[in-house]
Amino acid sequence: MDLFQKCQSDLSAERLHKVLELGIYPYFHVLESRQAPVVTMEGHRVIMLGSNNYLGLTEDPEVIAAGHAALDKYGSGVSGSRFLNGTLDLHLELEQALAEFTGYETAMTCSTGFQTNLAIISAICGKDDYVINDRENHASIYDACRLSFAKMMRYHHSDMEDLERILQSIPETAGKLIVTDGVFSMRGDICKLPEIVALAEKYGARVMVDDAHGFGVLGPGGRGTAAYFGLTDKVDITMLTFSKSLASIGGCMLTSKVVSDWMRHVSRPFIFSASITPSSAATALAALRRLQADPQRPERLMSIAKYFQKGLLHAGIRIIEAPTPIVPIFTYETMDTLWYGKRMFEEGVYVNPVITPACVEGECLLRTTLMATHTEPVIDEAVDIIAKVLKTKPDYR
Repeated sequence: MDLFQKCQSDLSAERLHKVLELGIYPYFHVLESRQAPVVTMEGHRVIMLGSNNYLGLTEDPEVIAAGHAALDKYGSGVSGSRFLNGTLDLHLELEQALAEFTGYETAMTCSTGFQTNLAIISAICGKDDYVINDRENHASIYDACRLSFAKMMRYHHSDMEDLERILQSIPETAGKLIVTDGVFSMRGDICKLPEIVALAEKYGARVMVDDAHGFGVLGPGGRGTAAYFGLTDKVDITMLTFSKSLASIGGCMLTSKVVSDWMRHVSRPFIFSASITPSSAATALAALRRLQADPQRPERLMSIAKYFQKGLLHAGIRIIEAPTPIVPIFTYETMDTLWYGKRMFEEGVYVNPVITPACVEGECLLRTTLMATHTEPVIDEAVDIIAKVLKTKPDYR
């Protein structure tokens, strides 16, 4: 059989062809301006409700200036891994600043958030260990488990009884790592970290939190999920991405010095990848400094998120209410979800249609996200458009 046959004949290919034929394909729209509350996409004005630019710092003048300065000083890249020629003083400054801000002993940066999860889990876990995942963890965590060769087990989403059942079934002599998203990216809910930590202590497990969507959002001054619960000293490893609240690209592991020193010498995704670019490191550091200088920015973010939620509920739109800037809107069926996403874009609001495999069939949704720089008039306009579209019966059939 031809290896490429699947590209034309399997179920996903057939669905893609059907969606394209019906004219309801909503992905890969082209952005022609900065990532801001209102953007230009494919020639027209669009309210951006699909970005993870939570603190609105991608267009901050100080952040942009820091990127320019790093390009002038260091050039466009380092052309090597951190292990060899790719460590800059800028990387060390960023790592120290992140560790001090979050209350961890040390930080280790990687080139992307996805790579950070690969670097951590594939190194710390081996074939005789167990990784216990919340079912709604990010895809990068699942890929990291495969790379580690550890035995992966999954508990029902935020179901602590199921988590304990799994922990009871694992041999006491085995290494155990419980991994959870801090804020779950599709539904916007927060993990039950106090219960997870208690179970980890009871059964001798370690705890890792993927805080991609929690850092800059939750906790005092935006310090993240562990700080939100006052449990920084109980979370063994926290992973962060820079592509969201820190307005850049990259990621880091926050942990103890002992673990970090070991990781730097055994983690293949870290050792064999080029280090984060100078401009990316500089913009992430500048964004962190802006957050430190304006610790109320996460509060502003949550204020505008609550305003948006209130507007949607007043318009009779069913949403998942959570104390985060992720506001999912139920649309249920796959084809309807794609149609609504495409139609909203045409009407001037960008949202992210979420379909299988990112969710269960029948529970599809439109994922919307807020920025601290959104204004009430812009949100009012978006709510009006969303309500108008959702009251329209899909006509793709």
